[in-house]
Formats: sequence, C-alpha cells, structure tokens
Amino acid sequence: MALAVALVLLLGLFLLNVPIAFGLIISSVAYVLFNDGYSSEILVQRMIGGLESVPLLAIIFFITAGILMNYTGITSRMLRFAQMITKHLPGSLAQVNVVLSTLMGGLSGSNIADAAMQSKILVPEMEKRGYSRAFSTALTAGTSLITPIIPPGIALILYGFIGNVSIGSMFLAGVIPGAILCISFMIYVHFYAKKHKIETEKQEKTTMKQFLIVSKDAFLAILLPLIIIGGIRFGIFSATEAGAIAVFYALFLGLIVYREMKLSQLIKAIIETVHTAASILIIIAAGSAFAWVLTLERVPQRMTMFMTEYVSTPMAFLLVVLVFLLIIGMFIEGNVSIIILTPLFMPMLHQFGIDPVHFGIFFIVCISIGTLTPPLGTVMYTTCSITNTNVEKFVVASLPFLILLVLVALLLAFIPGLTMWMPNTF
Repeated sequence: MALAVALVLLLGLFLLNVPIAFGLIISSVAYVLFNDGYSSEILVQRMIGGLESVPLLAIIFFITAGILMNYTGITSRMLRFAQMITKHLPGSLAQVNVVLSTLMGGLSGSNIADAAMQSKILVPEMEKRGYSRAFSTALTAGTSLITPIIPPGIALILYGFIGNVSIGSMFLAGVIPGAILCISFMIYVHFYAKKHKIETEKQEKTTMKQFLIVSKDAFLAILLPLIIIGGIRFGIFSATEAGAIAVFYALFLGLIVYREMKLSQLIKAIIETVHTAASILIIIAAGSAFAWVLTLERVPQRMTMFMTEYVSTPMAFLLVVLVFLLIIGMFIEGNVSIIILTPLFMPMLHQFGIDPVHFGIFFIVCISIGTLTPPLGTVMYTTCSITNTNVEKFVVASLPFLILLVLVALLLAFIPGLTMWMPNTF
C-alpha cells in the first residue's frame, strides 16, 4: 500500500512538472508516513548517507574542470584543430561539429554543456554555409551524445559509483564506442553534404607550419583525457584524485600557459560549478532515499524474478532493456535514470551473466537517446531554445541521427568486445 501511494504520487508530481529531485523526496516521505515502522529521521539519514562518498567528489571535480575549460581558451583552440583536420572533407563545418563534440567530451563530461556551447558557436556559421537551421541544431544535439561515454563523462562516474563498478574500467570501455559514434556521424555528414552539394568544393592544402601551430595549441588540452585514463589504469591515482588533477590542469592552462583566464572569470566559473554540482547532488540524495524505499519493498528482486521468468537469453534481455530505456528516456533526464534504474538492473545482470561494464556503456547510450525526443528531451529543448528552432522541424531533422544512435546501441549490445576490449587489454 505504502509503495503504491509513493509511486502514484511520484507519477502525479512528474506530470505536474515538479523537479524530479523534489518529486523523489516527497514520494519517499509519503512512503514513510504510510508505513508506521519507520520515521522521517531515517529518510534524512539515507539522503545524507547517499552523499557521503569519496567517489562522488570525482563528479564535482570533473564538473569544475569542464567549466574552467570554457574560460581558458581551450574551446577556441579545439575548434581550430577540428577545422584543420576536417578541412578537406565534404561538409567540413558539419564535420567540425562532430569532431569538436568528441574532443570536448573528453574535457567537459557534460552533453548539455557541449550542446549549448556548440549551438552558440557553430549553428549560426553552419546556416551561413547553406545548412538548414533544423539540420544544424539536430546535428549539434546528436553529436553531444558522444560526450557521456567519452572519459571523463559524468554519466560514467555516476553509474560506476551507484553500481559499484570500476570507474577506471568505465572510462576505458567508453573510448571505442565514442569513436564509433564519431565515425558514424562523420560518414552520415559526408553523404548528406554530397547529396545537398554543401561545402563540396576543394580547399587549399594545410601547410606543415599551420599544422604544427594549431596542433601545438590543442595538444595540451587533448593530453588531459590521456593523463586521466593512464593515471587511473596504472594505479598512479584514483578517479577522484584524477578529477582534482583535472581541475589543477585546467587552472594551469588558463592562468599560466594560455593566460586567458581573468580573476572575474574564475569567480564566475566557481559560481557556475556550485549551481551545477548542487543540482546533481540533490538528485543523488533524493535518488538514494527513493532507492532505499525500493530496496525495502524488494522491487529489484521482484523485477529480476519477473525478467528471468519471461526472458530467456542475455540478448533478449538487452533488447527489452533497449526498448524500455528509449521510452523512459523520453520522460526522465539521463542522470536521474542512472540513479533510479542502476540498482534495479544490477541483480538482473548477474542472473543473465552480463558484464556490468559492458552493460553500463549500452545503458548510458540508450538513455542518452531519449534526450533528443519529445516530450521532455533535455538536449532537444536546450539546443532548440538557443538556436530558436521549431521543435517539430527539429524532430524531423533528428530522425536520421536517432536511427543511427539506435543502430550503434544494438551494435554495442551484440558485440561486447567493442566495450570490453580496452578494459580487458589495459
């Protein structure tokens, strides 16, 4: 009875567009009130206990590093580097969009931040080159989904923390899938540009001097993901310590090497970090309380029994999960989905013999797809609001990218080696 009240209340609050964190807290409080065996103090303890974890500091550090990167001049250097290496490809500016998302994903860890940044920088320029606004916006939104699985993606850290999975392994597992997504988008852009005859003219060759200058500027930024992954895998530092090093590295580049960060910008970056981190941490605290409610009612165990009774093979299980997550992703933000659903899926993985690292990348890709779809796609609304694009036109323009993303998700599901090769090798 108490669980039914909590779930109905959560659904009602969700339909009323109440922020998900407060919806989870109110639903958990309702469960306690309708259950005489527990007091509200236990709920508060669960919320606070959900935040008392050293690995969670990695999220704060990487958020800080990603925000600092936007004030250090790294974005402009990455943009020049991406322009140089895609200069001779058909649809070169659209190719820049894809490559820049991949490169910046290794620095910011936030797909919404990357989508917002590129919507401001690239979409107006793409319109001038002949691309439609809807296509430019849909491409920007679609390529931003590479970010969550490129280390140090916040989603990777969240999943690793909640599912008790090695964050270092998650970082390594995301590299090849991220590259596959990047190449897939670039291939599509190639044929799109050829078909619509956009940016197909020959460009003058890049001189060695130009190549070295642009590469030198971008090299220090590109080095950061390599330092993070290498340091974690060789046991030099933990994922949390890697986050602190990333913050120090961003400050070092901005204040000493590039010298483009001012004190006022540093203060602005710190305030932005506090706002972003607080919004994530309150969701984690609320999710911890609601997860406690679900555990008390043995919901994960019941779901596991149901799935094992009606689903016979690991592949069938992954297909069911894919469809389920595509629907869930339309209504619930990605990080919230990770917080709520990870504890539910973990017992099932053991029953079906699926590696949690392999499932984690598949899981994150699937829930990310929902951020491009109505009615509540966060990346969709972020990019459309910035570029002033009609949502209906966006939906039509994004269909090829949605199909491509689903195909990549299926590829990751059926070929575990794509995610597991690097963790197993290194």
